[in-house]
Amino acid sequence: MLSAAGAPLLRSASVLVTGQRLLNCNRAVVCRVHRLRHPQLYPTTVVLSDGATITARYHEPRKIIKLPLDLSTLSEEERLVRLQRRKPKQKVVIEQEVEDSFDVKKYQKFWKR
Repeated sequence: MLSAAGAPLLRSASVLVTGQRLLNCNRAVVCRVHRLRHPQLYPTTVVLSDGATITARYHEPRKIIKLPLDLSTLSEEERLVRLQRRKPKQKVVIEQEVEDSFDVKKYQKFWKR
């Protein structure tokens, strides 16, 4: 049977029953993206916080993306060690100058001429 617009009646009835039909290009992305034109995507390795790796497509050409670690899952000792590594290193301040008794003439025989 045809409706007044000429479309099959069953097809228009299914649209009314289900609400809206999802007829975009991502409706069955199980094995590959079903598009006529593909955006430029690059294979990238994603490293999860537990060390597992996944190969994904990313819009920028990157080799690896490392996801951040959740500090709430670590023990107290491991969490403190990681927090200490995040802090900037303190510069060593020399308080006094040490007098040395280094004699250069003693070691001149080892130099090449």
